[in-house]
Amino acid sequence: MELTEKQINSELGYKGRVIDVYSDTVLLENGKEAKRDVVRHPGGVCVVALTENNEVYLVRQFRYPHGKVLTEIPAGKLEWGENHLECGKRELHEETGNTADEFTYLGCLYPTPAYDSEVIHMYLAKGLHKDKQKLDEDEFLEAFTVPFDKAVEMVMNGELEDAKTQLALLKAARILG
Repeated sequence: MELTEKQINSELGYKGRVIDVYSDTVLLENGKEAKRDVVRHPGGVCVVALTENNEVYLVRQFRYPHGKVLTEIPAGKLEWGENHLECGKRELHEETGNTADEFTYLGCLYPTPAYDSEVIHMYLAKGLHKDKQKLDEDEFLEAFTVPFDKAVEMVMNGELEDAKTQLALLKAARILG
C-alpha cells in the first residue's frame, strides 16, 4: 500500500480573511475518486515564555467559535510564507510585551489533519525582556504569569483546554526536566 491520494481537481468554495475552503476531488490508490473538503490556513506559532523566576506567560481571551474565554500561551497566525520564528517573536512581543534572548524550537503539530492544512510551530522562549504590549487593533486579551509547574498542573487537571497550549507546555516540561 502506498497510502497516497492524488489531487485531480480543486474548487474554491469560500475565500476568507483567515481561511480558504476548497472542495477537492482526489484519486485513491484503488483507482476510485473521492471528495475531500479542505480548509487551507497559513499556520501559526505558539510560545512558552519562561521568566527568570520560572513563571510562564498565559493569555486570557474570548474565543468566538467556543463562545467563552480560554487561557492559552501567547500565539498567533502566520502570514502566508512568513518565517515561523519571526512570527513567534512578533506574537510574544505583541501579546505580552516581551522580547527574548533565546528561542528553542519544540516542533510542530497538526491540530486537525483530517480536513485542515494548519500547522502550528511551538517554541520555548527564555531570557525575557519586558517592554510594552502591542496588541492588534482588533485584539483584546489579558496577559499574566503563573509558576511553570502550576501551568503544567493546569494542563493535567483540564483547566487549559487549548491543544497547542497543552502540548507546548508538556513538551517544555519534558525538556526542562
